[in-house]
Amino acid sequence: MQMQHPLLPAPTRLRTWSCPGGTCGDGKGATAGTMEIVYVYVKKRSEFGKQCNFSDRQAELNIDIMPNPELAEQFVERNPVDTGIQCSVSMSEHEANTERFEMETRGVNHVEGGWPKDVNPLELEQTIRFRKKVEKDENYVNAIMQLGSIMEHCIKQNNAIDIYEEYFNDEEAVEVMEEAPSAKTINPELALKPSSPLVTLEFNPKDSHVLLGGCYNGQIACWDTRKGSLVAELSTIEFSHRDPVYGTIWLQSKTGTECFSASTDGQVMWWDIRKMSEPTEVVIMDITKKEQLENALGAISLEFESTLPTKFMVGTEQGIIISCNRKAKTSAEKIVCTFPGHHGPIYALQRNPFYPKNFLTVGDWTARIWSEDSRESCIMWTKYHMAYLTDAAWSPIRPAVFFTTKMDGTLDIWDFVFKQCDPALSLKVCDEALFCLRVQDNGCFIACGSQLGTTTLLEVSPGLSTLQRNEKNVASSMFERETRREKILEARHREMRLKEKGKAEGRDEEQTDEDLDIDLEALVSKAEEEFFDIIFAELKKKEADAIKLTPMPQQPSPEEDQAVEEGEEAAGEGKSEEVEEDLA
Repeated sequence: MQMQHPLLPAPTRLRTWSCPGGTCGDGKGATAGTMEIVYVYVKKRSEFGKQCNFSDRQAELNIDIMPNPELAEQFVERNPVDTGIQCSVSMSEHEANTERFEMETRGVNHVEGGWPKDVNPLELEQTIRFRKKVEKDENYVNAIMQLGSIMEHCIKQNNAIDIYEEYFNDEEAVEVMEEAPSAKTINPELALKPSSPLVTLEFNPKDSHVLLGGCYNGQIACWDTRKGSLVAELSTIEFSHRDPVYGTIWLQSKTGTECFSASTDGQVMWWDIRKMSEPTEVVIMDITKKEQLENALGAISLEFESTLPTKFMVGTEQGIIISCNRKAKTSAEKIVCTFPGHHGPIYALQRNPFYPKNFLTVGDWTARIWSEDSRESCIMWTKYHMAYLTDAAWSPIRPAVFFTTKMDGTLDIWDFVFKQCDPALSLKVCDEALFCLRVQDNGCFIACGSQLGTTTLLEVSPGLSTLQRNEKNVASSMFERETRREKILEARHREMRLKEKGKAEGRDEEQTDEDLDIDLEALVSKAEEEFFDIIFAELKKKEADAIKLTPMPQQPSPEEDQAVEEGEEAAGEGKSEEVEEDLA
């Protein structure tokens, strides 16, 4: 069945006539023929829907809801109500993407060539002989003269206009307004379920879905958040640590599956999460280099810098920092040196992100900055606080700024360029103790963990998270200056110890070892006394010289005049007696 759409035009019918023989003009002797061409628009009724028929009827009331005065109290009346009306024509937005222009970088390796076949470019004598021969050629001289003028023109043009000139080097840095840090709470996305309580947890830098944790029973656990909250990989208990794992760090490897851990049992173990049945390598933290586990120092904190792939550092329970080299030939050689650090366990250990030779430690009541060039003492340190320090971290943006947490719930922000004696900002985060902190890569946000399991997210002001002008040079010169000062003091202390040792050897052989020890406090106090005595003597001498140079004029009293006259008479008598004796 064919139906014509009411909105479409009628079928087009075209009729043509043909006249064979060309005699149609007069209509004689011709046979008329007809050819009809018809094009019909065909469309089914179901494709364009049912026709709508509208009619008028009376209004009907379907439902009637009476007003409730009690509900009116829950609304706020807006009077007047402003409504914006757009009088312009609504336009649609259209976007078009142009063809993508693909670029690729290519290079050309220029090597020495162009020598004749009879000249060996590896033979120095042959090349020198050929160069001298070419330099005598007139064409060579003319070509050099011609190219020299062109080169001179290019050099003068380059000196006239420097296309690489920097015009904004001297522009002053924009002063930012310091704002008070703010905090807000966030809800966790996933709760991990370990087999034993977790002590430490680290994200994989190459895959944010993978986490590595150290458990209280000494095992190493690995999670993949895409697989859920349960443990994906777990080390076997017989090949794991014997004490809680306080430090875990991912290594910068091609596979992104290598890591290492440290525990208070005195061992540092390397792992591959693809095979967690046993560690790939074990180092015992025995500073006597005898590799005896009973003499090992318990590890509390770890430090690994990706720019120094063979070095790592360990902070111990005994307050000693151990510097290690993983690529050493023997296990004993892997312990390179030690730094006598704090009076108690070292809870934080981190290298400066801008100057890896300098690292920050936290233990007892102070935070200390060290240099690898000075092994006997730290180069800078904070004052002794009333509360115990628990954690610390460098700012990833500013080289002279670091953060510390304390047992009284306080977060301190130190800026050594601005102030060395006190923190630049001290913030009371909570009433309970703060045990850990982490800083975001842009330095704007700080997360603090408390004793009750509460995590507080803080946003610092732009002044503390923006690199200041010339700050890198100032921080570098400060670290170098303090390192030189400590080297001078170390040399002086060694010299004093040698002198005291020589004096002790000259004494009686029956003296005990206690008598040979150097009382540094007594030496310091003695040196201070001698220093101040010299200063006071110089001051008194200057005062006496000043009094002699400016005498005060005084009127002589009658008694003084009489004494002077008697003295002159006695002197005259004495002189006359001497003259008489000479004459005799």
